[in-house]
Amino acid sequence: VQLVESGGGLVQAGGSLRLSCAASGFSFEDDDYGIGWFRQAPGKEREGLSCVSTSDGSIYNDESVKGRFTMSKDNAKNTVYLEMNDLKPEDTAVYYCAATDKWVRVISGYGLESDTYDYWGQGTQVTVSS
Repeated sequence: VQLVESGGGLVQAGGSLRLSCAASGFSFEDDDYGIGWFRQAPGKEREGLSCVSTSDGSIYNDESVKGRFTMSKDNAKNTVYLEMNDLKPEDTAVYYCAATDKWVRVISGYGLESDTYDYWGQGTQVTVSS
């Protein structure tokens, strides 16, 4: 399994970015996997933002980003996205996507926990200036 994030960059506060995570080694349509978006700011722990189960398409979001961040997936492209709006300086972090075949943990409420996931991308930097 490989995950490749893209779409990060420098944006002013109030702006938007869309992150992409292209997955290979499994199929969204044929395999049951959980995929999550996480971020880690300097000096802080990694936090889960949003996750999806390919088994039924259910998406779960952390309360901290509800209303601003939206996760989606494109089965044909085997890619998940994180649309981020109204960005704030405190959103500055490295953003990662992760995948697991333990999809039951994702639909059981553990999809925003790092240790649910076995595979991680290299991360993409998002910097929000004030």
